Amino acid sequence: MPIALAPMEGLVDAPLRDLITRMGGVDWCVTEFLRVTGSLLPAAAFRRIAPEHAHGWRTPAGTPVRLQLLGSDPASLADNAARGAELGAPVLDLNFGCPAPTVNKHGGGAALLDNPGQLYRIASAVRAALPAGVPLTAKMRLGLRDTELTLDCARALDSAGISELVVHARTKVEGYRPPAHWQWVAQVKEVVAARVWANGEVWNLQDWQDIRRESGVDDIMIGRGLVVRPDLAYRIAATNSGAEVVPLDWHGMLELLEEMARHMHDAAPQGNYLPFRLKQWLKLLMLPGGWPCEAGELFQQIRGLTRASDCLEVLSRTREAVQ
Repeated sequence: MPIALAPMEGLVDAPLRDLITRMGGVDWCVTEFLRVTGSLLPAAAFRRIAPEHAHGWRTPAGTPVRLQLLGSDPASLADNAARGAELGAPVLDLNFGCPAPTVNKHGGGAALLDNPGQLYRIASAVRAALPAGVPLTAKMRLGLRDTELTLDCARALDSAGISELVVHARTKVEGYRPPAHWQWVAQVKEVVAARVWANGEVWNLQDWQDIRRESGVDDIMIGRGLVVRPDLAYRIAATNSGAEVVPLDWHGMLELLEEMARHMHDAAPQGNYLPFRLKQWLKLLMLPGGWPCEAGELFQQIRGLTRASDCLEVLSRTREAVQ
């Protein structure tokens, strides 16, 4: 009953992939998307989005990493997919689920779900450009505004030769608002030969059990649920094996926050990226299922900070106070 870590642009980067996969239970993960706008990207662009290329396309914990491309032009995506394969990417993934307006206004991501024919042309071109031994996968939402074309989109991608399809069980318009419509994953599974993965609104063990029951699939991709509870996949794996585990506590979460912060500080000690990323993660940790009170209190302490060193000082002091 495998678990995959979902790609989340601007959030699940290489440092976070490292931290989460190191907790255990994640079978594979995906890079943030590499946007293809018409030109053949240099090798440096691929290596920047996937630092794991230097280690056989695996995280330090040994978890396989797939390369994700986003775009709307079949020929350009095919050329860049071929380059990714030349650089060692073990699996090529196409993004048809991103709901960001900046992406959709250029015809990328979920905007393509209004055009099953274009989905087919893109996936067919990319499949033809890849070596036979490199699988092509895709991630889609249920549609742009509604579910009228959900099954047509799934059939188009399946006919084009994808081997796996992740279905985020919401439309683009629904964004990340609950609920996720897991029953639609079951309908997709009925009309495609590709392996289907279910995604959306899995925050805990009960959600994991519910999504499997309602979707009819055992293969689950988790995004925000693993960012909020980095040990969730490990606890799911332990449930499968019957092992007893001690859930991650707030002190352990603070250690992860501090580790990520120190990594980013070492990479860019003078920038403001660390304060931004720390606040971003804390906002997610304030969601139900995370640590709303503790994360909220810490967020207030760093809210006005702009220097990485100040953030590190607050993190260290907070961790030492929680024993």
